[in-house]
Amino acid sequence: MINRTPLWLRVVKSIGLAAWLILTLFPLYWIIITSFKGPGAIAAYPVKYWPTHATLENYQSLFSDSQFGDNMVNSLAVSVAAGAVSTVIALLSAYIISRFHFHGRTGVMIAFLITQMIPAFIALGPLYQMMVRLGLSDSRPGLVLVYIAMCIPFSSIMLKGFFDNVPIDIEEAALVDGCNRMSALWKVLVPVMGPGIIATFIFNFVNCWNELFLSVTLINTAAKRTIPTALNSFISSFNIEWGPMSAAAVLTVIPTMVLFGIASKWIVSGLTAGATKG
Repeated sequence: MINRTPLWLRVVKSIGLAAWLILTLFPLYWIIITSFKGPGAIAAYPVKYWPTHATLENYQSLFSDSQFGDNMVNSLAVSVAAGAVSTVIALLSAYIISRFHFHGRTGVMIAFLITQMIPAFIALGPLYQMMVRLGLSDSRPGLVLVYIAMCIPFSSIMLKGFFDNVPIDIEEAALVDGCNRMSALWKVLVPVMGPGIIATFIFNFVNCWNELFLSVTLINTAAKRTIPTALNSFISSFNIEWGPMSAAAVLTVIPTMVLFGIASKWIVSGLTAGATKG
């Protein structure tokens, strides 16, 4: 097939995409090079766009002078636990909403959508009081429970879309062969929906990994902080520790970038799973 797009238009598009790519990647590039600069080089003038004397001092001080290692472990544990539990709960709720027609089904979907329109910080005050009364404030299990509740609505909507893409004939065939509803779900539908389930878990993991407002409100002990709260601690009333904060940001961004890359592939695969495997 002959490309009939004019040459000048292709050149303009290429220049526009290149400019957009530079603007998008420059902040990440600046954080990376700042993490390899010494304290004097960060505030030096004129500004240098490449460190003349790269150093790992910021990364060393990050783990020696702070509890960032513990913060990474906390974020990993909280994100994995909340992501896994919320994905399982959302899987069951999405299955019911997708496969059964009951009174209030539309209302449930609307309620899930409304929760996505309300900023989380609006509920911080009542949520904090509730967690204090339950004895779950300043604890990782309490933060996991809050993250689970936060992730379930959107995860249910997301998984419902995946269920809708799986032909119901597959499930009916399993029921005819002697499976009940639960065994048909776990033995037949879950393997078919594997990409969608993995994509949902990755979304929940990244959402919990990057969350700040709830963790700042509910966690006070430095050793129990998650990564976003630890990054926030580098900013004080009179100073910003740019070096260690940039190093921490680089270490924080790497897993989320990898997971987002994986998630995009699984989401596309999940959306077409019903048509290709049905």
